[in-house]
This record gives sequence, structure tokens and C-alpha cells, in this order.
Amino acid sequence: MTAATATPTRTGASGVLTGTGHLVRLAVRRDRLALPLWGLVLAVLPATSAGAYEQLYPSAAQRAALTTSMGDNPSITLLYGPAFDLSTAGGFTAWRFGTLLSLLLALVCVFTMTRHTRQEEDTGRQELLAAAVLGRHASLTASLLVCTGFSLVTGALSALAMISTGMAATGAIAFGLGLASVAWVFTGVAAVTAQLAEYARTANGLAGAVLGTAFALRAVGDSSSELSWLSWTSPIGWATRVRPFAGDHLELLALPLVATAVLITLAYGLERRRDVGLGLLPTSLGPAEASPLLRSPLALAARLHRGSLTGWLVGLAMLSVLFGALASDFGDIVGDNQQMREILARMGGSQGVIDAYLASVANMLGMVVALFAVQAALRMRAEEIAVRAEPLLTVGVSRLRWLAGHLVFVFGGAAAVSLATGLGMGLAHGIRSGDVAGQTGEVLLACLVQLPAVFVVAGVAVALVGLLPAQATLAWAVAAASLLLSMFGAVLDLPQAVLDVSPFQHVPKLPSVEFTATPMLWLSLVAAALTAAGIAGFRRRDIG
Repeated sequence: MTAATATPTRTGASGVLTGTGHLVRLAVRRDRLALPLWGLVLAVLPATSAGAYEQLYPSAAQRAALTTSMGDNPSITLLYGPAFDLSTAGGFTAWRFGTLLSLLLALVCVFTMTRHTRQEEDTGRQELLAAAVLGRHASLTASLLVCTGFSLVTGALSALAMISTGMAATGAIAFGLGLASVAWVFTGVAAVTAQLAEYARTANGLAGAVLGTAFALRAVGDSSSELSWLSWTSPIGWATRVRPFAGDHLELLALPLVATAVLITLAYGLERRRDVGLGLLPTSLGPAEASPLLRSPLALAARLHRGSLTGWLVGLAMLSVLFGALASDFGDIVGDNQQMREILARMGGSQGVIDAYLASVANMLGMVVALFAVQAALRMRAEEIAVRAEPLLTVGVSRLRWLAGHLVFVFGGAAAVSLATGLGMGLAHGIRSGDVAGQTGEVLLACLVQLPAVFVVAGVAVALVGLLPAQATLAWAVAAASLLLSMFGAVLDLPQAVLDVSPFQHVPKLPSVEFTATPMLWLSLVAAALTAAGIAGFRRRDIG
């Protein structure tokens, strides 16, 4: 009897790309809900501003004054970028949404790239496939194709949506390509960090730090005439300098294309220099014996969450300081535009434009804090999938104790981040307005009253982890829906029934209205019920 062993046929350059097509199809299947949803939202949002712009600024005089007021305000330029030409709906849309959507699209691509490369190595699936039929560069190539293709499709859809509202085609194409170009660069950045770091969280953190640095360079360069050259060191600044609807300098898109090519080439070179499952950056060894502080589930949870919690605390504290510093300028920017005042009133009360601004920002920051809570809750599921929870639960640690350690950082961490945002925004606004004590207290309370709504979103994540662990990532969809409704629902004049889907719609809009405890109580009860359901489900189901 003879036995024949089938050897997989490798194609391409020494077989390094074998299986790329299969991995592309697998990645598209795994992200068949998340990527289309993000693409649709990012593509549609800019087009929705056309009608609002016509209503808010119907006259040529108002539009001319808008460009002057925005262009002369360094605080607003710091956040949104330079206002080249706000006399058209297209120019206003490119200025208002360009930087924000570039950041969001880049983040989606960073997380997607890491998910399909470094995270696959973390779980061991990459090594299993590489030992059989998968080419050395197949995973990286497939991920690059998915991310760059997704960015291009999103940019194209955004351009088509804007053209359908009557905006100039050339400007819309420049805007869409600008969005895609930023995402391409940071797809390349994530491809490099996936080779450097040994763990997915570290790779995401490194890429996120590069993205944050790029935003800071763009912000400082755009808001300072002496340091304007800094904008040219940032991919986000390159997209801004394309100037959609205000010159359409498409030739500048060569800069991100060259940068992307360099980064991708570097990623391939680095991948050839390392083993599957390992990173190029050295990982320090831990002590021979564990610290006494790690002898409880709570201490272990603290060790697991401390890096993420610290990053969110620092990042949102800095962002809240920026928003607080902008508050004093907001009344001058709105001026006598009654329609804008009415929209701000719907977003955050009716007793003053600055109070309405502070209320709306506190509401938005609360929703961002909810993203942290979702991430912390899903860390429990990640520990299960990585088979790190099961060994603990078999040596005398009860499920409830293990779960409680993580929940302390889901809810307590969210409270700490909310406290940091309130203090940051309150102090910045208080210093600029000359009333530190009074303004800090009011703004801090406006941020803390968001916590019951944050806890509702966190409760949804905990319930999914406990009851439907395979669908736990749907918690991101809940958080994203609440964020988008909170940021754009009132401006787009959506029906109240749609706005009420977000728990943040029911939070008292301090400091412009009086505090009412009833909605806070109901939101707290809903959050408690969802959390209790998640705990009960986790205690009864199989681990993993």
C-alpha cells in the first residue's frame, strides 16, 4: 500500500501571495456588517449638510461674513481647519466635515488592518494557516486590499452623494479622494505597527498615537501663521490643502500616495524580518514572581485595564480642554443668526448660546465616554476568546468575582473619564471667562449627568457578553448609533422618535436647563437591569 501526500501548489513570487484572494473574501465576510455601515454613514453625512446650509445662511452677506468670522478665529481653525471658502454649500461641508470624517475613516482602517493581521497572529490562526497553504505576505496583502478598497469606495460614495445634492462635481471628487487619501496613509501606518508590535492592542495604540500626532501637527499649523509649515508634515493637513470647492488642488494627492507606497513597502520589508506571531519591538520579560498586588481578580483586572484607561483619561481630558477654550468664542461666531441659535437651543437648551454649546459638547463627550465603556466591557469577551479566563475559573475563582473585577473598570472607569472631561472643560472655560469656581462646577455637573446614559450603553455591552457572546461586538453598533444621533440628529432635524433611541437624548441638558432627577433614575434602572441580565447569563453559559 502506498500513500500519496498532496503538497499545496504555491503561485506568485515564490508563493508569498498564495491564498490572498481567499483571505480577502474571508475579511469581507467577517466585516460584512461593520464596514458597509461605517461606509454608508461617512458617505451620507456630508451630503446632508447642503439643505441645512441653505436654510442657515440664505443671503450672500451672511455667507461672506461666515468665511471671515471662521477664518479669523484660531480656536475654530484649530478644531476644523482653515475656512478657505464658506460661500458655497460645498465649501462649508468640506470645512465642517473634512477633518472629522478623515479621522473616523482612518481609525476604521487602522482597526480593520490590525484585526486582520496582528490579531490573527495573537490568536494563533495565522501560524496555523501559514504552516499549510498560506503565503508569507498573503495576510498583509489581503488586509491592504480590503482597507484601501473600503476607503476608495467610501470616498466615491461620498462624492456621488454630494453631487446628487447639486454640489460641484470637481469639488466633490476632491473631497472624496481627500478622505480616502488620509485613510490610505494610516492603513500603511497600521501595516507597519502590526509588524513592530507583538500584540494587537499595542499595534492599535502606536497607530493611534501617530494619528493623534498628525492631527496635532495639522491643528497647530493651521491655527498659527508662524508655524503654518507644520500642516505640511501631516497627512490630514495634505487633505485640507487639496481645498475641495475652493481651488481643488488635486495634484497634492500625490503626497499621500507616495507616503502610502513608502509605508507599505516598509511593512513588507519588516514582515520578512520577523517570525509569525512575534513583533520586531522587543517585549520585556516580567518578574520571576508575580506581585502580591496581582493576587485577586480585581487586581488582575486593574492590570489589564490600566493602559486603556490611562489613554482615554489623558486623551479626553486634552480634548475637553480644547472644547472648553472654544466656548467663549462661540457666541461671537453664531452672531445674529437666529436659525443657528435655534438649532443650538435644540441641541442643548435655550438659555444662552454658550450654555447651549457647553451642553451639547458635554452630551457628545458623554457618548465618547460610552465608547470607552464598551471597549472595557468587551475586554471580558477578549479574555474568554484568548483562553485566559477559563484557567482562572478552574482554580477557585468564582465567575462572579472574575466578572466583578472587570465591571469595576467598566463603570468606575467611565465615571473617572467623565470626571476628567468635566474638570478639563470646566477649568478651560472658567479661566477664559474669568469665573473658574462657578464655571468649573457647572460644566463638571453637565458632564457627570451623562453617566446614567453611558451606563445604559455599557449595560447593553455587558448583556451581550453575558447572553449573546458571539454577537458581543454589536455593542459598537449601539454606541455608534447613539453617537451619530447625538452629534447630528438635531442639526438634520430628525423626528423626535428617532432621536429618542439614544439614551443621551433623555439626559438633562445642563447647564442651560434645570436639573431633573426622573430621567436619571429611569436610565439608571435600565442600566442596572441590563447589567444584571448580563451577569446572570454569564454565570449560566459555557465559557468561551
